[in-house]
Order: sequence, then C-alpha cells, then structure tokens
Amino acid sequence: MKKRFDISAAALHILAMAFMLMDHLWATLLPAQEWLTCVGRLAFPIFAFMVVEGYYHTQSFKRYALRMLAFALLSEIPFDLMYGDTWFYPVHQNVIWTLLLGLLGIRVMDKAKETKKIWYYVLSCAGVTVLGTIIATVGMVDYYGAGVLTVFVFYFFRGRQWWKLLGQILALYWLNVRLLGGQLYPVSIFGAEFEICQQGLALLALVPIWLYHGRQGYHSKTFQYVCYAFYPVHMLVLALLVR
Repeated sequence: MKKRFDISAAALHILAMAFMLMDHLWATLLPAQEWLTCVGRLAFPIFAFMVVEGYYHTQSFKRYALRMLAFALLSEIPFDLMYGDTWFYPVHQNVIWTLLLGLLGIRVMDKAKETKKIWYYVLSCAGVTVLGTIIATVGMVDYYGAGVLTVFVFYFFRGRQWWKLLGQILALYWLNVRLLGGQLYPVSIFGAEFEICQQGLALLALVPIWLYHGRQGYHSKTFQYVCYAFYPVHMLVLALLVR
C-alpha cells in the first residue's frame, strides 16, 4: 500500500517557529522585506491548532497549563523589549497569553461537555466564547479576541469531516479577513482586478495543518522545552540586535 504523506506534530512546531521568526525579523531587522511578514501570517493558526491538539494529548492538563503560564511570564519582558523597546509595555501582551486563554476556555467547555447536558454545554460554549474574547481584547494580548477565537475554531471544528474542514476555512476567513483585516495587495489575473488581504494569508496555514494526521514525530523533554524557550530567547536576541 502506498504510504500517505503527512506532517508530524514536531514538524508543525518547527514550521510554526520558522514562520514566526520570519515575521519577527520583518518587525525588527528587515522591515523592507515585507514578504517575511506575509509568510509569518501562517504561524499563529498553527500554534492555535497545536494548543488544541496538545490539550487532547497531554497527560496532565495542570502541568500543561502551568508550563504555558511560566513561559508567558518569562516571555513578557523579551516581547516588550522587541515590540515596545522598553522593559514594560502594558498595551500589548505576548502571544502565549492568547494561547493560554484559549486553552483554559477549552478546558471549561470540555468539562461542560462531560456532563452530557446539551443545553449546559451550549450555554457554556457561548459564555466562554464571549468572555474569552472580552478578556483577550481588554487584556490586549497578541491578536486580541480574534486570537482566542482562533483556538476555539480548532476546538469546535476538530476532526476531518468535510463540514469541519469547511468550518475552519469559513471561520478563519471571517477572523482574519473580516475581523482583523489590514494591508491589501492589488492583484490582476487575466484582466480581473482584485485585492488580497495580507492577514488573509493566515488561511494557508490550513495546508500543513491538514497534512497532520496525528503522528507525533520526534519527541523528548529537551525538544519540548526548546520549542517553548525559542519564543522568549529569539525575541530577546532580536531586541538586543536592534538596539
């Protein structure tokens, strides 16, 4: 039987880190290379997807959440230095806070689901979605409410049924193009003129995400912590290089 090509969880993590590095290089050292931030749009949806997968595969939710909390705290000063050129930049918080809010929201909704009471689960999902969006927006975490909603999209439409894949496309389109919007690029194909939204390129992240079929790939404690540490370390390095 012909072997199916797929992407492992480890490979997805590496891809997401590479895309994020490109985006941050554009934001610091290479602002003229706009293609870097275009490619960088693919990073966050992959991280959001991996948080959901991590929730379902972790052996201890408590340790998973505490680990994210620890690295969210460790990453804040490097993030502030890179984006605000200061040790304290309260108007924008790093992306791990966004992912952590999404993870906690999933936990609450999943607990409600375990009660087997549909009405309670639906009300819980609605309440958590609204509350998570408000907290993320007021707290000014990276990607604001849209970031937390992205995590919830991969929770609500987790699976490979066609309608779930369609749900991912439509939801990410609404979040990235309609809600976040941003830079537009004019494009002409065969005489037809239209515009492509830069943030809309985030939908291309679905390609590697859909190539993931549950295979973990390489895994070790060292690799796990390298993936976490990469975020604050590379931001600190970039912040120091810009100074």
